[in-house]
Amino acid sequence: MTVFATTRLPRPDGSPAPEWPLPLNQRNHCDGRELLTGLEPATIPLCIFDPQYRGLLDKMRYGNEGVSRGQRRSGLLQMSEETIGEFIAGISAALIPSGHLFLWIDKFHLCTGVGPWIAQWGLEVVDLVTWNKDRLGMGYRTRRVGEYLLILQKPPKRAKGVWQRHDIPDVVTEKVERIGNVHPKPVNLQARLIEAVTDPGDVVLDPAAGSYSVMTAAHQVGRQFLGCDIAAGS
Repeated sequence: MTVFATTRLPRPDGSPAPEWPLPLNQRNHCDGRELLTGLEPATIPLCIFDPQYRGLLDKMRYGNEGVSRGQRRSGLLQMSEETIGEFIAGISAALIPSGHLFLWIDKFHLCTGVGPWIAQWGLEVVDLVTWNKDRLGMGYRTRRVGEYLLILQKPPKRAKGVWQRHDIPDVVTEKVERIGNVHPKPVNLQARLIEAVTDPGDVVLDPAAGSYSVMTAAHQVGRQFLGCDIAAGS
């Protein structure tokens, strides 16, 4: 029985190229929900989404806002649970059949779950990648060194003919440098994952682009990028 495919399933052709609501391959200053609203349905094979979870983490009420190690976190724009749900709804509508959402989550949400955000939009968890940042982070008990990338797929769920790279481990170490208040995600890991589920020239979506590591990763493997960030100067 064949487990891994060596070629990708052909996609339906003959449809005109979509009209993108923002310029491709550049930094755009925009609320990501506006970008998602402007997208034609079923036009994106992959979205990588890194929500700003501060609003949810505040439920832990450790009370460290304003002290030295909490100032940078408190200065970032936050997303409420409702806002994150709005993003995921728009992403789901934009994905092609069997398209993927790669959702960055932290340990808090890995433990508490993200089911309410994804179940109602028909996405299914199909895998998980752990990113070892090779840097000791914060923590009131254990110190954090990892983040997690939840691999979600839109129906019909399939790996054969969709996922082409089979040399990616589920735990990857990659050290990145901070850029001010922004904590960039690993470019090389994201590039390998982009290559696994897209074709050359495909458009990769990131509606909350932050440091634009996804754009760098997409260009590294010959894909196009569509994304924006609400923060001025991003």
